Amino acid sequence: MSSLFDLTGKVALVTGGAVGLGGGISLGLAKAGADVAIVTSNDRSREVQQQIEAMGRKVHTIVANLMDESALEGIVQETLSVFGKIDILVNNSGIVRRTPAADHAASDWHDVLNLNLNAAFFLSQLVGREMIKQGSGKIINIASMLSFQGGINVPGYTASKHAIAGVTKALANEWASKGVQVNAIAPGYMSTDNTVALRADEERSAQILVRIPAGRWGTAEDMEGPVVFLASKASDYMSGHILCVDGGWMTR
Repeated sequence: MSSLFDLTGKVALVTGGAVGLGGGISLGLAKAGADVAIVTSNDRSREVQQQIEAMGRKVHTIVANLMDESALEGIVQETLSVFGKIDILVNNSGIVRRTPAADHAASDWHDVLNLNLNAAFFLSQLVGREMIKQGSGKIINIASMLSFQGGINVPGYTASKHAIAGVTKALANEWASKGVQVNAIAPGYMSTDNTVALRADEERSAQILVRIPAGRWGTAEDMEGPVVFLASKASDYMSGHILCVDGGWMTR
């Protein structure tokens, strides 16, 4: 049974894979046997890179601005140059801008959509072409509880995460027959840089926690198992699915 989840010999490309949930994703894939290319905007990958190397895996860091569409081709080509192939793509990078909708700046809207949606789609398009050529591949998008709900004061983020769910299904429909499975993980309320303000707000944090059946915020480690599952043979007949990793939030 363990061979179903074995990623030995696989190459994973993880955006935002140096810290937070992305760091947990990179480590989880490496623990399962994958070599990892990490895309980061500010070269904060040292700690995760050292942990992956200590496992005996190959790791390569690419510093790039994913909001610059012209940089995406270079990311793919650099990964192919270093590793020779890409078996797994995790579109994890994302930002949130918290402002009431009536006051939400156009620049905030465009920044969030450019990174959370546009970069994920165009990188999937580039990597998807390579996966189609090789007849296999796994693309895992990072969605959100706000792929299903409206949220408060985050109209751009909500729009981007609803769109990520839709793009996941659209690509899955086209590529499943070509050996490429496209799915998504929707994390619940996780302890990351994006939720610092929420966790610091005692009233709001208490409101969130009381609705989570697990009774706690999620962690980067909680992402390891789900991402390995969707990256492995174990999920070969899953396509276009949005997997909630939320401590039960969506069931309340």
